[in-house]
Amino acid sequence: MSGHSKWSTIKHKKAAKDAKRGKMFTKLIREITVAARMGNSGDPNFNPRLRTAILAAKAASMPNDNIDRAIKKGIGEGGGAAYEDVMYEGYGPGGVAIMVRALTDNRNRTVADVRGIFQRGGGSIGEAGCVGWMFQRRGVLVVSGRALDEDALMEITLEAGGDDVTGGDAAWEITTSPEAFEAVRDALDKGGATIESAEITMVPSNTVSVTGHDAQQLLKLLESLEDHDDVQAVSANADLDEEEVARLSA
Repeated sequence: MSGHSKWSTIKHKKAAKDAKRGKMFTKLIREITVAARMGNSGDPNFNPRLRTAILAAKAASMPNDNIDRAIKKGIGEGGGAAYEDVMYEGYGPGGVAIMVRALTDNRNRTVADVRGIFQRGGGSIGEAGCVGWMFQRRGVLVVSGRALDEDALMEITLEAGGDDVTGGDAAWEITTSPEAFEAVRDALDKGGATIESAEITMVPSNTVSVTGHDAQQLLKLLESLEDHDDVQAVSANADLDEEEVARLSA
């Protein structure tokens, strides 16, 4: 993506590997369950968070039976643990700010695990609010660069209420407000775009360039955080060279 790529724009490339490890389905099922419970509805037409979770599950080729069971569990028909949303903030190598969203049925266990991952990865977990001010809640869609060109994508995005289109060649990143996220996603789908990932996440207002040993350590830390069963999403204000990322991830 034009030389450099932020962590939010390269995460989706790990999806196939995550699916093979069985991690993705576990996280998606948990998100669907919590979305159904917190939205007080198992009907995605009346529950935006659930609708987004179901679309993510279908994009990962999750069977409908799995989705239905997760929804039923969320609305109290299937039993199981009660999960809650928690957010952790901290710093990684190179002074990178990191936000971690988790769904947990045991806060003490999860915070201890996340703190340990930060420490082993050369970072540190901080107090609530220590880096949160650097991020905004935004809609982020990654679209294949093969189906539509920049002008077409920009026109669809802006007409639907989106904010920006960046990237090029292999993929484009489209950002929206949380309120416009669904309208933009639907417009892109109707316009023939191939949506590779779509989520409402924490996006940094500024970035920190990280290279060399710090970049290597940071990537390991971010991947370790994402690999934890309770962690649903990780955001960082790192600006990483895409060629270096590919080399370090090989």
